[in-house]
Amino acid sequence: MPERTAAPGPAWARWRSPIGYPTAAFCLWLAHPTFRSILIGSSLAVLGLLIRAVAAGYLRKREALAHEGPYALTRNPLYFGSALIAAGFALAGRSWLAAALLALYFIVFYAQVMRREESELREQYGQTFDDYAASVPLFWPRLRVKTSAKSMRFSFARYVRNREYQAVIGAALTIAVLSALAAWRK
Repeated sequence: MPERTAAPGPAWARWRSPIGYPTAAFCLWLAHPTFRSILIGSSLAVLGLLIRAVAAGYLRKREALAHEGPYALTRNPLYFGSALIAAGFALAGRSWLAAALLALYFIVFYAQVMRREESELREQYGQTFDDYAASVPLFWPRLRVKTSAKSMRFSFARYVRNREYQAVIGAALTIAVLSALAAWRK
């Protein structure tokens, strides 16, 4: 097996998670939710969670290049779903400053993470990945896709193995905090 080289991109890009949690906490502190804004924002967040859930059920990390299901629409359905979740919670929180901070966080970190992962996939899958990348958009999903009769199916076991349920738990906790803030600030 070939030795893995250091991933391209700036070293600070590896701080996505350690910086993400305090960023989320700060955004919650800035939030001024109402029960109506929570309902509207949570609807968008649930759409993001569904996209992430389906994507996780198709993803076989380091085993095979995912290119079916949501991966036929965008090369990064997990990150697209995460962006929808963040946008939903920005709406729910009703803070322009928090929304701008979340947008900046996603632009700065996820652009680098996607670039690094693309490099790793290109190294692992070569021309197969290049062909896939040439036909499927990086982030914004295309609306139509050609399907094949032998398409791989969603696997709930893969969803669990990829620990995607953690996103649901995090979203539920965020909704609970926003609801508590809305009740407290009423």
